[in-house]
Amino acid sequence: MNDRAAELERALREAAQQAAQLRLLADHVPVLMALYDAASQRCLFANRAYAQTFGHDEQTVLGHTFAEIIGPEAARLIQPQVDQVLRDGSPAVYERHLSGPDGQSRWLEVHLVPHLDEGGAAPSAVSVLISDISKHRLAERAARESEARLEKFMQASVEGIVFHREGQITDANPPLCALLGYSLDELLSRHVLSFVAEDELAKVTRVMTEGRELRYETAVIHRDGTRIPVEFIVRTLEREGERLRMTIVRDIRDRVAAQARIHHLAHHDALTSLLNRAAFMEQLQQALRRASGGGKRQPDTLALLFIDLDNFKRVNDSLGHLEGDKVLTTVAERLRACLRASDLVGRFGGDEFVVLLADVESHGDVLVVLRDLLSVVEVPVSADGRALSVTPSIGVAMYPEHGQSADELIQHADTAMYLAKSRGRANYQFFEPALAQNAYDELVLESELAQALERDEFVLHYQPQLSTDGALIGAEALLRWQHPQRGLLSPDAFIDVAERHRLMLALGEWVMRSAAAQARDWHQREIAAVPIAVNLSRMQFHLEGFAGTVARVLGELHVPGHWIELELTERMLMDDIANAPATLKALRALGLSVSVDDFGTGYTSLAHLTQLPLDKLKIDQSFVAKLPADVGAAAIVQAIIQMADGLGLRVSAEGVRNGEQRALLAGWGCDEMQGELLGAPMAPAEFERWLLHRHGAAA
Repeated sequence: MNDRAAELERALREAAQQAAQLRLLADHVPVLMALYDAASQRCLFANRAYAQTFGHDEQTVLGHTFAEIIGPEAARLIQPQVDQVLRDGSPAVYERHLSGPDGQSRWLEVHLVPHLDEGGAAPSAVSVLISDISKHRLAERAARESEARLEKFMQASVEGIVFHREGQITDANPPLCALLGYSLDELLSRHVLSFVAEDELAKVTRVMTEGRELRYETAVIHRDGTRIPVEFIVRTLEREGERLRMTIVRDIRDRVAAQARIHHLAHHDALTSLLNRAAFMEQLQQALRRASGGGKRQPDTLALLFIDLDNFKRVNDSLGHLEGDKVLTTVAERLRACLRASDLVGRFGGDEFVVLLADVESHGDVLVVLRDLLSVVEVPVSADGRALSVTPSIGVAMYPEHGQSADELIQHADTAMYLAKSRGRANYQFFEPALAQNAYDELVLESELAQALERDEFVLHYQPQLSTDGALIGAEALLRWQHPQRGLLSPDAFIDVAERHRLMLALGEWVMRSAAAQARDWHQREIAAVPIAVNLSRMQFHLEGFAGTVARVLGELHVPGHWIELELTERMLMDDIANAPATLKALRALGLSVSVDDFGTGYTSLAHLTQLPLDKLKIDQSFVAKLPADVGAAAIVQAIIQMADGLGLRVSAEGVRNGEQRALLAGWGCDEMQGELLGAPMAPAEFERWLLHRHGAAA
């Protein structure tokens, strides 16, 4: 009896211990647990979480019906599930959505598990297991919303988007379909690499294999075979439970075109699309490295051509810069067409072009190209509805014969070009070492000329002009340079350099101002009340507002216009025949007289001669020097005198050296003369002594 009691007590302790363990377990699982009697629907057991959820503890909740515990409204809602479990004896699962006092949503998953009686026929109790699945439902909702947003983004985006699983396309948006030229059905299940340009396959494959997330540029192929530059933005993500690769495909054709345009503008002339100076010099240096590299005993021969259009300024001045630009564009096109694809051609600015000829064997090869260039450029160009003929002057420097560096070749070709230009239009000239010395001498002379103006080293000499009866009727002002080392220099030694480097403008104004001051002095002192003739330079006469400059100088010195005579050459008039009549008219309106110097050596049209407001023609001394022996010269001189008389112009002969020439000219009707026979060019003081001597002799 005692043994049975002890055994019973031990069993009770074990049962209590197990019950405590079950209670501990039940109170700490993240599930609400309860057990209800099937017949009375009263609570037989509840864990702490269940009891506290409904305002009880583990003891006070016992004995209450589930309607009393969860409330009548909730009981009414779940009663159908309870009835089903009791009726069918099978478990039931349902979900409840609740809104808490704070407005936050909660989702509960409820499991009803029947406990059948010993016969297994009907439920004796029902277990209630409630799990809070709010986190899962919120996560699912967030995922659905994310996918919805992604879907909207795919449809609304103007950029292509493609999803693929291990390269196989699973989805794509309309912009991608349009970019590639395929429908979505045609894209699905195809491999993404089948749309990538062949030369980009290795790069794209490497990115896919490494699973990298990055942005990079590549190219895809349109259905029609067109290559399309694109930017890939690659990401890895999960969609509908799958791990996918998403690529945003951005069409960058406009960007690439803009970059190409910027690159082109940085390396090409905007007007002609030829290489600009910087790009040409860069490629010239590369060509020189190739020509001298590779361990060659003898460098390859190259030829650099420097091309300048003759008198192009006249085109701009007469027709305007728009028409001038058309001429430059036409010349550029002709240069390109005349050269090989391997040759370089560039524009350095203005009307200057440069050409690099590769694979040259000899000067003869270059001569062939030079003749072709001269012939194609000389073809008349249509501008402003008229045909204009422009000609080039070309200088040539050979590598390695004439220079080793790019700068040296450019300098020598430029020097040769100026020599070609000085020898007439439509000409070419190869560089010679002597040209380099000449260029250096010219540079020194240019510097000395600028300093000479500042140091007042220029002087004027005056040569008398006489009528046929020997009376003084004028004096010609002739420029001289009192060089500190070389002595007294005539204009032949420096005037060309002054013209080329625009020193002539300042020098020409100095001459006019000095001559006007001398005329005023002689008139005021009544020494020589005659006009002084001043030779104009081409640069002066073509300067806009030249007549205004003359008026300003005369006004500042208080010299009337009829004390000054201006001498121009035929070439100066013909070079600006469109504007020359207006300029001459403005000068004569100031009281100045105008004569044409060196007449007979230029290209004056007789029709133009009748339209120009002139006063005198000066027969060039080259004709006078041949008198009286040269019959041709005599005929030309007589014709000029007769023509001038018919036009109402005075005639003057230059370079009279002997009495026979003087007598012939006077007999033919020449009005004025000057030359060594009558009086050499003299400094002002000497000129005054010469006058006093004449007056004394006459007395």
